[in-house]
Amino acid sequence: MNFLLSMFICAATTQGIQCLPSIKFDILYKDGYDCMVDGYIKSHEKFIEIGREEINKHKIFIKFGCYEDQSNKTSASSKPIK
Repeated sequence: MNFLLSMFICAATTQGIQCLPSIKFDILYKDGYDCMVDGYIKSHEKFIEIGREEINKHKIFIKFGCYEDQSNKTSASSKPIK
């Protein structure tokens, strides 16, 4: 089973939480563990890229998740019956 990483960059505002559209990475991970570890690494890299001033000014935080790749799965109704 393969996993995909999806990341959201969000800001805490007076109107509540606002997030940019998700960032999806074109990497297939062999398991959830590898995906999660890379999610933390990529989040750290993104924080450094954005910088301290912008992070503090806009109260930016990052959410990410690892999701099972569904692209190669077929539904039970589409499988041939033997």
